[in-house]
Amino acid sequence: MRRCLSIVFALLLLAGCVSAPPRNPLAVWVPSGNYNARQASMIVLHYTQEGSAREALDTLRTRNSGGPVSAHYLIGKDGTIYQLVAEDERAWHAGDSQWGVTDDVNSRSIGIELDNNGDEPFAQPEIESLLRLLADITTRLGIPRTSIVGHADIAPTRKDDPGVWFPWDQLAAHGFGLWYDAGALPDPPSGFDPMVALKLVGYDLSDPTAAIVAFHRHYRAGTAPQLDAGDLRILWNLQGKLMRMGTAAPATQTPGPSTH
Repeated sequence: MRRCLSIVFALLLLAGCVSAPPRNPLAVWVPSGNYNARQASMIVLHYTQEGSAREALDTLRTRNSGGPVSAHYLIGKDGTIYQLVAEDERAWHAGDSQWGVTDDVNSRSIGIELDNNGDEPFAQPEIESLLRLLADITTRLGIPRTSIVGHADIAPTRKDDPGVWFPWDQLAAHGFGLWYDAGALPDPPSGFDPMVALKLVGYDLSDPTAAIVAFHRHYRAGTAPQLDAGDLRILWNLQGKLMRMGTAAPATQTPGPSTH
């Protein structure tokens, strides 16, 4: 019995060592509770632009010609969910990007890659797994369900994923992502500035045309470089939603320089 208890005690000590935080042997350990782990506040969706999930896994785990890239999750066409990076670690999926006042999106986000070459509809098992994963992550990490965007949204001059085939409306039907109301939308009032609304949604306006194209990919499944009357109604509706949630500036306020 004594031998069994000794073994159990040793195993408990070993488990404690495994889970203990790293300590520098050159320093005296005097722990403080005044810290927290990296906390993601948004989710970014990508397509792999590869021929298969296996190819994407190789790319996301190795050094490649474009430099090392990674994501927290990859979802295959058959619905299999792979995790590559722990959620409290910084994956390299966003690159040079900005959303709202956040210009270090990698440090603030969970990256999810979807097995898709960019020129085809997304497989339904893949979308169903994505919905399950989004429900899990947003619940556990407290990420707002509206804070789900595409790579093209945060890097409109460089990226176009998850592309025009991605079913943002299907995600919205399950409560994920910022989306406009169903049915006929009212016209905005006189003086409404759609570029201010784009800024409030989160788009970087340093290249206005690129921001408009990214908006169209997300909300209209197109790539037109100009806004039309339907776009203005959608932006007015989205702006109203954001203001009611308390996450946007007044509609008449001209956006000033971002602070970081």
